[in-house]
Amino acid sequence: MKCLIDLKIGDTLSQAEWMTVTQPMINQFADATGDHQWIHLDSERCKNESPFKTTIAHGFLTASLMPKAFAEVIEDSPRIASTINYGIDKLRFLEPVRCNDGVKFQFTVVGIDDKPMGALYKVEATAQLKSCEKPALIGTFLMLAVLK
Repeated sequence: MKCLIDLKIGDTLSQAEWMTVTQPMINQFADATGDHQWIHLDSERCKNESPFKTTIAHGFLTASLMPKAFAEVIEDSPRIASTINYGIDKLRFLEPVRCNDGVKFQFTVVGIDDKPMGALYKVEATAQLKSCEKPALIGTFLMLAVLK
């Protein structure tokens, strides 16, 4: 494994293990965000009315799993004081994450810019689904490595 500041443009890192997106995770995200649409919470209604036949995760729940996944593919560095979420340049939700499906991320460094506090990394992330070849999301996430 490499630390963030040792990555170069073009480097690709992949999460090894699938993360299962469970109904309790979906429920907690709904409570945290106030997004209680039935498509996320009502499994019985989904069986009858949803084209997916089960509840699905919020798109932003899937996006919010990215930092945990990224932390699994890089190692800490004593040269980095902190890593700060700097935003998302582009994010597309391509396929719903069904309840109890597996998700894992692949990351490719697409840009590195010097900033007064450190280095800004542009990382294209793809959330792969265990049940489907089409990714759940693709986005360009920005992370600022604040150097000591």
